[in-house]
Amino acid sequence: MSAKPLEPHQWIHTFFTSKTARDGYVVRRKLRDIERFCGMELFLAEVERRGYRAYENSGQIVVICNSAPIKRLT
Repeated sequence: MSAKPLEPHQWIHTFFTSKTARDGYVVRRKLRDIERFCGMELFLAEVERRGYRAYENSGQIVVICNSAPIKRLT
């Protein structure tokens, strides 16, 4: 018997209350998973509401869970 999938708002809550996110670090998830579990529009609205930034690269979404400046090194 498989586990019941989380509702979109539950999935977002779990993402942003993870220890990594709470501590202000970087969290990475597959674009495919975000779209499947909650939808990109809802996810990005929550990123923006929290004042974080999200970046996409090669099918991965990287969320910077703080508002510190970002410096590109190369």
